[in-house]
Amino acid sequence: MFVGDRMSRTVISVTPETPVHDALAMFQREHIRRAPVVRQGKLLGIVSETDLLNASPSPATTLSIWEMNSLMSKITVKHVMTKKVKTIAVDAPIEEAARIMAEAKIGGMPVTREGKIVGMITETDLFKVFLEFMGTREKGVRVSALVEDKPGQIAKVSKTISEAGGNFIAFGVFAGPDISVRLITFKVAGIKKDELKKVLEKVVKKFVDIR
Repeated sequence: MFVGDRMSRTVISVTPETPVHDALAMFQREHIRRAPVVRQGKLLGIVSETDLLNASPSPATTLSIWEMNSLMSKITVKHVMTKKVKTIAVDAPIEEAARIMAEAKIGGMPVTREGKIVGMITETDLFKVFLEFMGTREKGVRVSALVEDKPGQIAKVSKTISEAGGNFIAFGVFAGPDISVRLITFKVAGIKKDELKKVLEKVVKKFVDIR
């Protein structure tokens, strides 16, 4: 799966000269939390809803409506935007986007193709991928178990479930509590919980959870 498969293709951008008040109104109208800052097709920065709110007067302000409007008309996106923007290529693996966003502690970034913005990938898009990856919307038996971290263990689990008539809905491999084991989490249809537990007892090291 690539970034282009799950990105939002409609790119809503602002210019550096857009007043903060107007940008915030647009964010609320379009139900977005960040937007690239663009001028003549060139990416200059990115601005988030938090950036815009932080630039707005506090509700406890003693300024009059006229004074607030006058002040806000002078503060533009260029004053609050982030100039160093993380971007990702449209054909990058989806997990690369997750890695960059997690390490940079950001909620989204522009997606580019040959230097041009073609979409946005956000934490919401990644949450949807995770839901799909774990088969959340499909019924089945969900198992978390520890297996030895050596070749052939996952193949044994797969073969055992297949021979019992089960069909994988989702499968993930994660780090275990120590380097000798891996945590596998999967969902299976076509086989009942008790039967699944029985056939797996000899091929997993320990059940963590089964439901």
